[in-house]
Amino acid sequence: MRKLLRIARHEYVKVAGKRSFIISTVGFPLFFLAVMAFSIFMAVGSEDNRPLGVVDEAGVLAANVAPTERAGGDKLVEVRRFADETTARAALQQGDIQAYYLLPDGYLSGDNARLYYWDKTPATVTQRDFDYYLRANLVASLPAEVRERALAGPVVTARSADGQQEVSGDGFISFLLPFGIGFFFLIAVMSGGGYLLQAVTDEKENRTVEVMTTSVSPNQLIFGKALGLIAVALTQLLILLIVIVAGLAVGARFVDTLQDLRVPWSLLLIIVAFFLPSYTLIAGMMIAVGAAVTELRQGQQVVGILNMLFTLPYFFVIVFFTAPNSPLAVLLTLFPTTSFITITMRWGMSTIPAWQIIASWLILVLSSVGMIWAAARVFRVGMLLYGQRLNFKAMLRAIGARAG
Repeated sequence: MRKLLRIARHEYVKVAGKRSFIISTVGFPLFFLAVMAFSIFMAVGSEDNRPLGVVDEAGVLAANVAPTERAGGDKLVEVRRFADETTARAALQQGDIQAYYLLPDGYLSGDNARLYYWDKTPATVTQRDFDYYLRANLVASLPAEVRERALAGPVVTARSADGQQEVSGDGFISFLLPFGIGFFFLIAVMSGGGYLLQAVTDEKENRTVEVMTTSVSPNQLIFGKALGLIAVALTQLLILLIVIVAGLAVGARFVDTLQDLRVPWSLLLIIVAFFLPSYTLIAGMMIAVGAAVTELRQGQQVVGILNMLFTLPYFFVIVFFTAPNSPLAVLLTLFPTTSFITITMRWGMSTIPAWQIIASWLILVLSSVGMIWAAARVFRVGMLLYGQRLNFKAMLRAIGARAG
């Protein structure tokens, strides 16, 4: 066990100490924060804080109702009332207001309110402020409890019948987070898997591995390398999650939509539970390929095909949208290389039966352990046949011979 941990630590330090790793691990989150900060700066800098105007021909605005903030304390844009449209248009031309609304005489009977602006329409948040202002006037005569509930709007929490999943106003996080994590997983697979492939082929070509196996067994060597690479991936994932949380916390100060978000802990648990064995699976595949080929270029050709197995769910996104519980979706959930991305994408679109989650995880774990075990057998035979490439049949014979 001590030797295995020593190998894992060596691999971790070797990868984490590379300049390319530091740049990609730290640079990408910093770039993410920079883009978010720039977007917020541009949004705040271009915000028009001038008042809105309103012409009430329908007589629906109460005399003493002019809310300046929402129930939660958020400030509302100032709304100025004008006696007629001529006065409102003059204020608009002079730049005293950014736009004005006209509530026609038939507003209560079905006529639409009209918005007039000069150069550009008011921001969406500004228009929502006026919607709140108008609703506050329309319900001014209702009892206080009814009035407060009407102004709060229809806050709906959707919950599955078995109580396993719950989606509320922040449901778009449960919808978008899987795509972001899946994208990160693919980057980790391509970068980490590529490094492991290169490390194995280089050590095999310069025969360093023959010296190493005089003091450790092939199983210890392979499991140690895989463990070190998994630790690297977890480091990247942890840094990314910290950046996302920090970015959302800062963004919530400027973007109202982000202020009431709740962390989808159940989804995060699924992500962590499936990420580790999925990454172990690709690590085993890369080791087996590296042990079977004689040079890096040969391995890269095979790796391209293996990477396709992990990206398959993205080719069937439309299926997850339209039929998230279809036989194809279930099949991709249970298949080891596609289970991680598939199950996270389905999570935000439907209720996944518990048996599918459990079965998918067990299949994935058994597959990842089996792949590492098989990679060690192929690695042992690959060392003996120095300079010779192992084809698929030879790899199967190597696994069967050691298992037999």
